[in-house]
Amino acid sequence: MLTPAQCRAARGLLNWTQQELADAAHVGVVTIRLFERGTAEARRATLAVVRQAFELAGVDFIDENGGGPGVRLRKPPRKRP
Repeated sequence: MLTPAQCRAARGLLNWTQQELADAAHVGVVTIRLFERGTAEARRATLAVVRQAFELAGVDFIDENGGGPGVRLRKPPRKRP
């Protein structure tokens, strides 16, 4: 669903702090810290709202496909002439 490494990488792509992610996902910053550090497992519902916050900000999640899971930024929509 979402790994700690993907979470850190997605924040990096967006240049978000842990606090900014917590605010966007409406969760506590301690939840983000513990999850990214790998010291606590987050609930499925928490991971879902974190992932949704990233997706709304333009992050695409790449599933495990032999090369490992990853993240990337979506291309901005093309402007119509």
